[in-house]
Amino acid sequence: MKQQYAIGIDIGGTNTVFGIVDHRGDTLYRGAISSRKHKKIEGYIDELYSALEPAIHQVGGIENIKGIGIGAPNGNYYSGTIEYAPNLMWKGIIPLAKLVTEKFGVPAALTNDANAAAVGEMMYGAAKGMKDFIMITLGTGVGSGIVANGRLIYGHDGFAGELGHTTIIPDGRLHPGTGMKGSLESYASATGVANTAREFLSQRKKEDSLLRNYPIEDIDSRVVYECAAQGDAIAKEVYEYTGAILGLALANFVMFSSPEAIILFGGMTKAGDMILKPTKKHMEENLLPIFQNKVKLIFSELKEADAAILGASALVWEMKTEAHK
Repeated sequence: MKQQYAIGIDIGGTNTVFGIVDHRGDTLYRGAISSRKHKKIEGYIDELYSALEPAIHQVGGIENIKGIGIGAPNGNYYSGTIEYAPNLMWKGIIPLAKLVTEKFGVPAALTNDANAAAVGEMMYGAAKGMKDFIMITLGTGVGSGIVANGRLIYGHDGFAGELGHTTIIPDGRLHPGTGMKGSLESYASATGVANTAREFLSQRKKEDSLLRNYPIEDIDSRVVYECAAQGDAIAKEVYEYTGAILGLALANFVMFSSPEAIILFGGMTKAGDMILKPTKKHMEENLLPIFQNKVKLIFSELKEADAAILGASALVWEMKTEAHK
């Protein structure tokens, strides 16, 4: 049986992970290369090809690969290009899908990493069978993928779904990457949690906290989580505060698209109920009655180790035969 596998590639600012996935979502092979080794995209693609070639041979050759799905920062599904990604080596507009197709000899589809996660969740995870849901990725930043009527929302230019950059606190915390003030990403990301902890420590200098055992520059979201898990009051309040802001933002998103569920994904979800409970509480409090107690707020069911690969590979099964222009 031919064309029974998909290649999934997730390009991060530091590393690229990839794998070969079957239709059931089982990852048969996985690997990684550096995203920062090659200043020219052609060298990067050559290394990617060399790294995947043995695995492609193991599944019977390229004729058994239906296509390649790629998740990348600022990835445009319509054009197959990465456009002005600030955390990648290659600047400007990179025609990645075209270059990958030429190198591997199979169709390639590209989107941003959060959209890829949403497609993966719909095919393999908690959103299986859902036609309306929002995927929120809570990591170093806050990403999102919006699915409505069974289709991912790309917008007219391919960049829809940047909910992390919506302003949730007018004239609030500065986001150094964008220059905007008060965006959701400034508060609800792992970076935002660390910044909130530092602010709380500065404001409450007389209050004891396990967080004070760390140099201020070493406080990150993992430290906050570990201190909160040990019952530290300030660390626990960081999650309450973060959940209040995230919940308010999610209420706005619910009233926009009325999803069946909002699915939270990423490193921040390791905090479990410490982030889930305040988020759910403040989401419900900020909803109109017609929306209250209708929307599930749940964690992703994708296996974390394979989630990025699965999300990217799912694009292949969604791939249309006609080219996007």
